[in-house]
Amino acid sequence: MAVAFPGSPRPTIGVEWEIALVDKTTRDLSNSAAVVFDRVEEIAGETPRLTKEFLRNTVELVTGVHDTVAEAVDDLSESLSLLRRAADPLGVDLMCAGTHPFAQWTDQTVTPSPDYEEMINRTRWWGRQMLIWGVHVHVGVSSAEKIIPILNAMLVKYPHMLALSASSPIWAGYDTGYASNRALMFQQLPTAGLPYHFADWPQYAEFIADQLESGVISHPGGMHWDIRPAPKWGTLEVRVFDGITNRAELAALVAFVHSLVVYFDERLERGEELPVLQPWHVKENKWRAARYGLDAEVILDPVCTERLVTDDLNDLLEQIMPTAVRLGCADELARVADIPVRGASYQRQRRIAEQTDGDLVAVVDSLVEELEQ
Repeated sequence: MAVAFPGSPRPTIGVEWEIALVDKTTRDLSNSAAVVFDRVEEIAGETPRLTKEFLRNTVELVTGVHDTVAEAVDDLSESLSLLRRAADPLGVDLMCAGTHPFAQWTDQTVTPSPDYEEMINRTRWWGRQMLIWGVHVHVGVSSAEKIIPILNAMLVKYPHMLALSASSPIWAGYDTGYASNRALMFQQLPTAGLPYHFADWPQYAEFIADQLESGVISHPGGMHWDIRPAPKWGTLEVRVFDGITNRAELAALVAFVHSLVVYFDERLERGEELPVLQPWHVKENKWRAARYGLDAEVILDPVCTERLVTDDLNDLLEQIMPTAVRLGCADELARVADIPVRGASYQRQRRIAEQTDGDLVAVVDSLVEELEQ
């Protein structure tokens, strides 16, 4: 099967932001998406930028196609405001993180859908436990020839992206000891986790043909990798991030992805070879970032050079800043450096839990407040 990649004439940006619905009184998750959507339609009519998700405790905000990070974040802010207007009278607050601190997966209901029902039938216990949220960023890439080298180069920077966004230390009332429990939970699904290393687009297309022929997937978009080509849109889709808790960090991390992808694209245009890591190093880096977050020592090159992820981040931000200036997101990218100073979300959540003698309701309060600011 030939998998067409139409490409994008310019490096456009699109974002998907999963938002959790939380009961105002109990702070537990609220399986009220259907009622919230009814209210949204009463207020605004059809809302293609708000979509249903796997579980009824979630609403996904989806942007249109934009040229700048600022435009995409403004788009999301409008959708978030509309969602809040609909949810507030129903006794529902909004939050985002990789996981909810104390909600139980057994209490959640699945959104009726043939695709979701098929996933549950296939994945059973693991599928039902996917009580997690993330952010997906699409960046337009001009040709199929570029997409695989850029994907492989982005995998070298995987731990930087995960450590900065890690926001799922507590799951079902238990501190897991991980900065991102979501990252390791999601990879339990058969089509999720790290992508395979492909040499080029024809090898990727051959893989997709095999998956379709063997019934693993029913359409080319069925592979839910952490980073994947999105042929339908002509983009590279980065799905590494845990749920991002506030708009300032969302803008910063979206700018990080936009700048990185275009930086690698520009290097290809100059005839340069992009960095690549052996798959076993990529896998180890993912685990280290999920476990230790911003304290992770990561592997940087094929000869096993190691460095603290935050030290390497400072140099990386300097390298890609000229690209960010050309893309109009220099201010947003500069705020990436603020995250280690303030503490990533997993650190802030643990701090609240420690200050309140383990009160996880207080942790949810802090997450709701962050999204409101």
